[in-house]
Amino acid sequence: MIRMLPADQKELIMTTTITSSMKSALVLDAVASGAMAVLAIGGASLLAPLLGLPQALLFWAGVAMLPWVALLIALARRQSAPRLILVDVVALNALWVAASLALLVSGLVAPTALGTAFVVAQALAVAAFATLQFSALRRATTAAASA
Repeated sequence: MIRMLPADQKELIMTTTITSSMKSALVLDAVASGAMAVLAIGGASLLAPLLGLPQALLFWAGVAMLPWVALLIALARRQSAPRLILVDVVALNALWVAASLALLVSGLVAPTALGTAFVVAQALAVAAFATLQFSALRRATTAAASA
């Protein structure tokens, strides 16, 4: 049996063109995330005492970013992608920002002033990527709707 999806759900499974602005936002995110992953993995033991963050947290956060970087690169190389995946990229970036800020207020870590600045700075950078990606996605959706 074929089930029809409501119009608002059809939009999510539609394919969206990867515009130049979306490609740029994805590539910038991939480069920054890749650099952060290398820094966190390779420098966790040096950064931990400076930032007041657990070495394991830094190391595993870097490891967790590697598949993220691969996804961003794969999407940036495509001509189009399912809209839902692009929405997920924005949502995951927003979740990273929320988790970063929640970490600071949770009491689970005791970062130094430099550590707090580091977490806030990377959260702001990720928020900027999410904003760029959301704007590009919105423009692509609007352009597709008017075509």
